[in-house]
Amino acid sequence: MTDITKKPLSGIIPPLVTPLLDNETVDIESLERLINHLIDGGVHGLFVLGTTGEAQSLSYKVRETMIRESCRINAGRLPILICITDTSIVESVRLAHVAKECGADGLVSAPPYYFATGQPELAQFYEELVPQLPLPIFLYNMPSHVKVNFAPETVARLAKMPQVLGLKDSSANAVYFQSVMHAARKVNPNFAMLCGPEEMTGELVLLGANGGVNGGANMFPELYVAMYNAAKDHDIEKLISLQKRIMQISTSIYTIGRHGSSYLKGLKCACQQLGIINDDFVASPFYKFDQPERDKVTIALAKLKM
Repeated sequence: MTDITKKPLSGIIPPLVTPLLDNETVDIESLERLINHLIDGGVHGLFVLGTTGEAQSLSYKVRETMIRESCRINAGRLPILICITDTSIVESVRLAHVAKECGADGLVSAPPYYFATGQPELAQFYEELVPQLPLPIFLYNMPSHVKVNFAPETVARLAKMPQVLGLKDSSANAVYFQSVMHAARKVNPNFAMLCGPEEMTGELVLLGANGGVNGGANMFPELYVAMYNAAKDHDIEKLISLQKRIMQISTSIYTIGRHGSSYLKGLKCACQQLGIINDDFVASPFYKFDQPERDKVTIALAKLKM
């Protein structure tokens, strides 16, 4: 295990896709290949069971398998974060203890996503949850999926808790990101701010963010690590060049489908075509691309020439 409380977690922490054979079975062989691919690509941590990992579409049995096998394969090589988001605080705590037992280093939690909470209720929920957890935690702002934003003042309130190390923001709102960072770091100067959307990670790292939880790193980890390093080093010319490649991925691989699932389907299909995972099975209620869309992914990858 890595002690992630000593300094802010920084760099590229990919949200792992969950390789599946069917709705009940993790493809362990593909998971091992994926994790080794990411580590060889120089990433700085691993994030298991996030949105990209389809956690809310997976049974608890499959989630526990992902936790156990990811930790086993990682074998302490990188910090590993486990997302415990759930509608039930009891299940979140239970998953947290599974993560601890398997050797994870930290947790991630988005707000409960069925009953929308007000900000006082949201703060009270985490003030109840966090003391029950065996590992430090990152808050996860994902308003498109959970219907609730962490208000900057709520994050600042929770940042006073020693176990709350930072926030991953997937709002794609740079003003919001800066507002949260400003508010939270008044309370805790070491509060880590991680950006979800890869399209804006570089510019936010330039302005003080700690890194990115970028799905595209499943495919091309070296590219995203290079982007992070260029931003951290304020190498603007290199960052602009790398940003063009990242935007090419975003505007091709992620936009092939016609629905909100196009990002996930495109990413998993690309990972399969790149030989990173054996099958791009997507958990219900979604289904993997049909052949016409698969052909478009093939063309998009050929144009990327990574």
